[in-house]
Amino acid sequence: MTTEYFHFLGVLGVAFFAVSGTLLGHEKKINGFGVVVVAAMTALGGGTVRDVLLGEPIFWISSPDYLLSTYSAIIGTILFIRYMPPLSNYYFIFVDAVGLAIFNIMGIEKALINGSGMIVAITMGMTTGIFGGLMRDVVCREIPLVMQGDVYASACLAGGLSYAALFSLDIPYVWCIVGSILVTVLLRVGSEHWGWRVNLFKKRNAAPSEKVP
Repeated sequence: MTTEYFHFLGVLGVAFFAVSGTLLGHEKKINGFGVVVVAAMTALGGGTVRDVLLGEPIFWISSPDYLLSTYSAIIGTILFIRYMPPLSNYYFIFVDAVGLAIFNIMGIEKALINGSGMIVAITMGMTTGIFGGLMRDVVCREIPLVMQGDVYASACLAGGLSYAALFSLDIPYVWCIVGSILVTVLLRVGSEHWGWRVNLFKKRNAAPSEKVP
């Protein structure tokens, strides 16, 4: 991925996650500077964890554009909430899904650039995608989405595997990125619309002979 692509995706990703953090802060009736803290944590948390793990300079310290994007998105969302009709929960789901998908790609690409193998890159993509939302939910005293059986981390995993499959076929970078983002967003939004859940410990129905009379 070229530097321009990478930078553009990062700026876009932090903006979407800043919007989702602001929307959840509004829903939880957090006011004042607290909304900024929650939204900034959502936007910058996952990428910060990624850079620490990779031993890279923290992205928003190296390039203030990420902070500008974050604060602009927060202010824009606050103004939208104040002066526009009430928002549907689908706004939060959609912007969070897009932020998740973009940060997933950012983590994968940065790990690959750093010389990591694909399995490490996919794991780094999931880490980058989920940690901002995880921090947001903990601060807002919500059970984190990734802990609820929602298609969240698994959407990142599917997006990462899609990227790896396209990458192995020598598909141009831009289509690897587009394919991964589409898979992640469609799975995340679809899970909310159709109620898909990941339940690893769901037991099969017992056979008739095993049932207690």
